[in-house]
Amino acid sequence: MTLSYLLDEHVPRALQTALSRRAPELPVWRIGGPGAPARGTPDPEILRWCEERSVVLVTNNRSTMPEHLRAHLAQGQHVPGIFFLNTAMSLRETVTQLLLFAGATEPYEHRDLFRYLGPPV
Repeated sequence: MTLSYLLDEHVPRALQTALSRRAPELPVWRIGGPGAPARGTPDPEILRWCEERSVVLVTNNRSTMPEHLRAHLAQGQHVPGIFFLNTAMSLRETVTQLLLFAGATEPYEHRDLFRYLGPPV
C-alpha cells in the first residue's frame, strides 16, 4: 500500500472499519480520532495536516472543499490528494476503489488533485 487516508468527520465510521478489516496495514485516520485533527477543525487546517503527513483526504464535502483546495494551492502549498465519495456507491464498492488506489497508484499521481470516486464500470 502506498497511500494513507484521512476520513472526514462526516464520512461514515463503517468506512474506516471496513478498510481496517480488508487492509489492516493501510494507515487510515478519522477526524476526531487518535492522532488526527479534532472534530470541527477548519478545512484549511485539515489540508495543512494532510500535506504535512502525506495523507489523502477522503470526504463528501463537495460544497466548500474544492474552494479551500484552490486557496491552499494558490498559497504555494500542496496536498497529496482529495477523494470525494460517491453516494451512489455501496460501502463495498467504495472500499474496493480506495484499496485499489492505495495499492495500484503512486502518491504523486494524486498530488494537488481532487478525484470523484465512481461506481465500477
